[in-house]
Amino acid sequence: LVPRAGTCYQQAKQVLHAAVPDRLQGRERETGILRQFLREHILGRRPGSLYVSGAPGTGKTACLSRVLLDCKDELAGSRTVVLNCMALGSPHGVFPALAQHLGLPVATGRERIRSLEKHLTAQGPMVLLVLDELDQLESKGQDVLYTLFEWPQLPSSRLVLVGLANALDLTDRSLARLGAHQAGSPRLLHFPPYTKEQLTRILQERLGQVAGDPVLDSAALQFCARKVSAVSGDARKALDICRRAVEVVELEVRGQTLLKPLPTGES
Repeated sequence: LVPRAGTCYQQAKQVLHAAVPDRLQGRERETGILRQFLREHILGRRPGSLYVSGAPGTGKTACLSRVLLDCKDELAGSRTVVLNCMALGSPHGVFPALAQHLGLPVATGRERIRSLEKHLTAQGPMVLLVLDELDQLESKGQDVLYTLFEWPQLPSSRLVLVGLANALDLTDRSLARLGAHQAGSPRLLHFPPYTKEQLTRILQERLGQVAGDPVLDSAALQFCARKVSAVSGDARKALDICRRAVEVVELEVRGQTLLKPLPTGES
């Protein structure tokens, strides 16, 4: 750790937050697949579904957010709805939430699902539905997940569904019936844990945005990357650790500045 003046620590802490960067290190392949999928299905007006899996902190949500931002103009003619299933309260809560986003009249139970199906198979722009934390929708009999993943298969459907979850086997475990008719099973995209090299590059790229000498030296970054990749490969964890390290050195520097001895002769 290199002691430095106050403002650089503020900057360093800012760049180490888990915001969506302009470019995602080590995720070029996954970003390309996501972009290609959206272009193929939304612009090509082909309904379909994609299941994105990977442990927390492997860049699933960040990658998709980046692609949606980059393709904003291309997707302007379609309707995008992003829901975090963690905030829904119950698996069945996904239906009223979606109906509200699509501006459909309030309905209940079966009626609500029927009106959504009718809406998604009527004439109109393509609808992109992104469901983050999809595993929250697991329910008895998996009826919620089945209903959602069957919608893109309906005749004249205009739904493109992208689900993100931690579990690699959610589709095998919970959606086995979909696999029975191959066209119905979602396309799979897995995000592996970040490697030591990828984590080092992520940390270097973030801290490279801070002017002046490095705030954390290269050996410290590599040590952090090695430890995190051995346990989880979670980039958020690596960013957190470095942010805490910056906070520690900032406090030490502040302490030294306050405790500087006064020039001789002054009380």
